[in-house]
Amino acid sequence: MTAPEPRVSTVDGHPVLIWRCAEPWLAISSAPHGGGLGEREWVLNATVRSWYDRSDPADHVAELAADLELPGAGVGLLTAVDVRHEVTTRDSGVIASVTTGVGAHPTWAAAEARDDLPAPVGTINAVCWLPVRLSEAALVNAVATVAEAKAQALWEAGVPGTGTCTDAAVLLCPVNGPAEPYGGPRSRVGSALARAVHEAVSAGLRVESPRYSPSSA
Repeated sequence: MTAPEPRVSTVDGHPVLIWRCAEPWLAISSAPHGGGLGEREWVLNATVRSWYDRSDPADHVAELAADLELPGAGVGLLTAVDVRHEVTTRDSGVIASVTTGVGAHPTWAAAEARDDLPAPVGTINAVCWLPVRLSEAALVNAVATVAEAKAQALWEAGVPGTGTCTDAAVLLCPVNGPAEPYGGPRSRVGSALARAVHEAVSAGLRVESPRYSPSSA
């Protein structure tokens, strides 16, 4: 299977990155819409305003998908980053498409509990296409690999945190074929995934003013 190329569209003046699949892919995701594990036919990564206040992001993505006439089941991510600043990297058949926004408040994973959520928050969204089938366990392993590679890139750049509290990822692989049993950073697919995500996040951190501005539309 060949991963689809992303296309930029616009909904209500905001850019949206869209991947339309010629046939379903097996996906695992933490996205608000289409998260979990299952076959998916499209992916979108949509820019929203910095002070996003909707409490129904899954429904919001469904509305975007309807406006864009995306059929079937898909995965939708949201970010205050202008998705036209997306960085795509490739390594040994793995493709990573990442929008990187750490905002004013990157977060340590094991920070002290707090009731208030600082704003504006940032978001790092990763859409990763894998060249071969992974077992379900390997896909879970690969999600951890994405998080590790992202955290490494942030640490190397001097960012005081392991990510943001709204980061999301979607990993997609072919539905059929022999399943790779491992997705960790030393596995065949996982090592390429780690390098691709690390490179994409590192490049995204170097983008000046990644947040969406209506004047840049």
